[in-house]
Amino acid sequence: MNRQQTIGQKLFHKSTAVVALTVIFFTVVIAVFAYVIAPDNTPFANNMAIELAAKQPGFSTHFLLVPKMVNQSEPPAWQAFWSGKPTNFVSVPINGYFVKGNQLVVRHYVDDGLEDTLHYSLSSLQSSPNYSLNDVIKNQIKTQTFWLGTDRYGRDILSRLIVGTRVSISVGLVAVLLSLSIGIFLGSIAGYYGGWVDDLVMWVINILWSIPTLLLVFAITLTIGKGFWEIFIAIGLTMWVGAARLIRGQVKVLKEMEYITAARALGLSDMRIIFRHILPNIAGPVMVIAASNFATAILIEAGLSFLGIGVQPPQPSWGLMIKEHYNFLLANRPILAIIPGIAIMLLVYAFNVLGNALRDVLDVRD
Repeated sequence: MNRQQTIGQKLFHKSTAVVALTVIFFTVVIAVFAYVIAPDNTPFANNMAIELAAKQPGFSTHFLLVPKMVNQSEPPAWQAFWSGKPTNFVSVPINGYFVKGNQLVVRHYVDDGLEDTLHYSLSSLQSSPNYSLNDVIKNQIKTQTFWLGTDRYGRDILSRLIVGTRVSISVGLVAVLLSLSIGIFLGSIAGYYGGWVDDLVMWVINILWSIPTLLLVFAITLTIGKGFWEIFIAIGLTMWVGAARLIRGQVKVLKEMEYITAARALGLSDMRIIFRHILPNIAGPVMVIAASNFATAILIEAGLSFLGIGVQPPQPSWGLMIKEHYNFLLANRPILAIIPGIAIMLLVYAFNVLGNALRDVLDVRD
C-alpha cells in the first residue's frame, strides 16, 4: 500500500500526467453521461434538419416541433439515460410565425435568405388533446444554438461528438482488457515454462507480428462482421502480441529469482507461482502497455471507421465523423472534419503522456 501511495504521489507531482489524467477523467465522465449532457439526446444524436446542413459554430435558430403520425412509447429512465430518448416530434426550422384563425402560419427556413410559408392546423400540432394554439406556441416552439455547428445532415456536431466519446472509450477499454487477458496468459506460460511451449507461443507471435495490423483487423472484421462490438473484438485480438512479448521477457527474468525458487521448493503449483508471485511484480510494465494499447486502439478504431469498416451509421464515431466531412476541408467548412480530429488527437495524446509518466514513475527500464 505504501508503494502504491508513493507511485500516486510521484504521478501527481508530474504536471503533464495531471493534465493527461484530467483529460481522461472528463472524457470518461462525458462518455457515461453522454445523453444527459448532449443537447440532442435522441438515440445516436441523430435528429436531422437537412435545411441546416453545414452551419458554422454558434448558429442559432427557432424550431417548430410538429408531432409525428405515430408516437413511440416512453422508454424506462435507465434506457433513456444510457441509449437516449426517441423524439415524437419533427423539428422544422423557422424564421418566425403568426396566428391566422385556427392555424399557425410559419416562415419555414430553407437556406440563408430563402424561406417559404407553411400552414399548420391546430389538430396537426396538438401533442395533447387539450392543447390550444397558445400552448403550442409556448411548448412546441423552441430556440436552439449549435455551439459547434451542424454536419451535412443538419445534426448537432456537439451532440454527436459527445455521444461518439463512448465509442472511443469503449473500444480502448475492451481492446485493452482483451489484449491483456490473452497477452498475460500466453506471455506468462511461455516465459515460465520455456521449451516447446515458448517456441510455439513465439512462433504464433512472430507470424502475427509480420502481418500489418490494419490488414489483420480487416481479415478479422470480414470474418466476424462489421459493427459496434465486432470492431472492438477485432482490435483486441490484434493487440495482444506486444503485451505477450513484454510479459514473456519479464517472467523469464523473475522466474530465476530466489523467492520463486523457494516457492517451488515449498511445493506451490505453477499457476499459483505465476499468478500470485510473478504477475503482481510486473504490474508496472503491464500498466504502461495498457495505456499505450488504449491510445493505439482509439487510433485504429478511428482509422477503420474512416475507411467504412468500423462503427456503422447512424452511430456516431469520431473517425466516421471525419469520413463524412473530410471533403469539406477543401470547401468552406473545414471545421466539420477538424473538430473530431482534434478530439482524437487530445485523447490519444493524453493516454500517451500517461503511459510515459507511468514508465518514469515505475522505472520499468531498470
